[in-house]
Amino acid sequence: MQFLYSTLTTFFEAILPVSTLFSGKMKHFVEGRKNVFQTLEATLSETDKTIWFHCASLGEYEQGLPVMEAVKKDYPNHTLLVTFFSPSGYENKKSTSIGDVTVYLPLDTKANVIKFLNLVKPEMVLFVKYEFWPNYLMELQNRNIPTYLISALFRKKQVFFKPYGFWMRKVLGTFTHIFVQDQKSKQLLESISISQVTVSGDTRYDRVSKQIEENNTLDFLEQFKNNALCVVAGSTWPEDEAVLEDAINTFEHVKFVIAPHNLKEEQIEAFEKKLQQKSLRFSNMEGKNLSEYKVFILDTIGHLKKAYSYADIAYVGGGMGTTGLHNILEAATFGVPVIIGKNHDNFPEARAMQSRAGLFSVANKEELQAILNKLIFNKGFREKTGMICGHFVQNNTGATKIIVQNISL
Repeated sequence: MQFLYSTLTTFFEAILPVSTLFSGKMKHFVEGRKNVFQTLEATLSETDKTIWFHCASLGEYEQGLPVMEAVKKDYPNHTLLVTFFSPSGYENKKSTSIGDVTVYLPLDTKANVIKFLNLVKPEMVLFVKYEFWPNYLMELQNRNIPTYLISALFRKKQVFFKPYGFWMRKVLGTFTHIFVQDQKSKQLLESISISQVTVSGDTRYDRVSKQIEENNTLDFLEQFKNNALCVVAGSTWPEDEAVLEDAINTFEHVKFVIAPHNLKEEQIEAFEKKLQQKSLRFSNMEGKNLSEYKVFILDTIGHLKKAYSYADIAYVGGGMGTTGLHNILEAATFGVPVIIGKNHDNFPEARAMQSRAGLFSVANKEELQAILNKLIFNKGFREKTGMICGHFVQNNTGATKIIVQNISL
C-alpha cells in the first residue's frame, strides 16, 4: 500500500504544474514549493537544534500558536520551523509567523521526505489537528524522532475506523503521542488499539482567551459604530450573506460589519447590490464620515479578531453552506451571543455552546430574523447569552499546559 501511495504521490507532483494554468491558488501552491529546499539550506545550519511544527492552514496555525509560544519559551536555544500545506496559511503568515523559519511543506513523496528530514534534522515534531502524511510519519518513526499530534479531533466516519482502513491505522500509530480534544476521540482511537492518547482539550480556547487581554482597538470601527448596536458577521460565504441581507435591510438602527471569507470582487459586488442600507468598504473608507454608514464591509484580512470586540451580537459564517463552520471562539471570547448556520454537527464547541444557550443555529432568513429580533430588543437576554459564551471559553482553557507537560525531546 505504501508503494502504491508513494507512486501516486510522485505522479501527482509531476503533473501538478498543469493546474497553475487554471487556478491562482494552485499557482501559489506549486510556485511556493519550488525554493523550499534552497531556503532550508540557506537558513538552517548543521549545528541548529530544530523543533518542527506543521499546520495545514491558517486555522491550524492559530490553533497551534499557544503551544508554539510555550515550546519557544521552554526551548529558547532551538530553532522553530513552521510548515504549511495550503497557500491560505503560508501566504498569510510567511512574514509574521512565530517560526524562525517558515516554509511550505514539500509534497509527501519519498524523495522529498528524505531530503527534507536530512536538511531539517528535527529533534521533535508536532502536527496540529489534522494532516496525516504517511511517508513523513513513517520516516520520522524510522528515525526515532518524537512526533506528536495536538488538538486532534476524530469522527467515526474517518477512514481509520473503517474495515478497509488498516494501512491508515498503521500510519496513525506512528505518533509518539496524540492529544485529543474530547473523550469521544480517545474512545475511537482506543477502539483501534491506539492507546498513546491524552484528552487535553482544544488549544484554540487558550489562543482566543488571550485575545481579550490585547489591544483590540480599530479606529475605523470606533468611528463606524459610533455607540450604535452592532452585529459583526465574520468569515461569511455567499450562503451566509443570502440570509443576512434581509436582516440588514430590516433593522435600520443596527450597524453591521461584514467580513467575507473570500475577497472576490464579484461576490462582494453581488452582495452590495442587495443592500438597501448605506454601505462602505474598508478599501474605500479614506476621507469618508464612517458614522454615516450602516454597513461596513471588511474587504481586507487581519482585522476580524479585533472586529469581534465591537460586536454586540456575532454571526460566524461557514455553517449555512457546506464549506465548514469558522472559528466561533474568536467571537465568543468577547462575551457576545453567537449565531451560526445549520451545518455544525462536526463542531463540538458549537454543540456545547448551543446546549448552554449561548449560541443559536439558524436554517433560513426567517429564523435569523427571529433570533436577531430577540437579541436586539431584549438587552437582558442579549447580555445573559453573551456572558454564557464568555464563561464557556474561559472554562475550557488549559490544553496548552497539558500538552507541554507531556512532550519531551
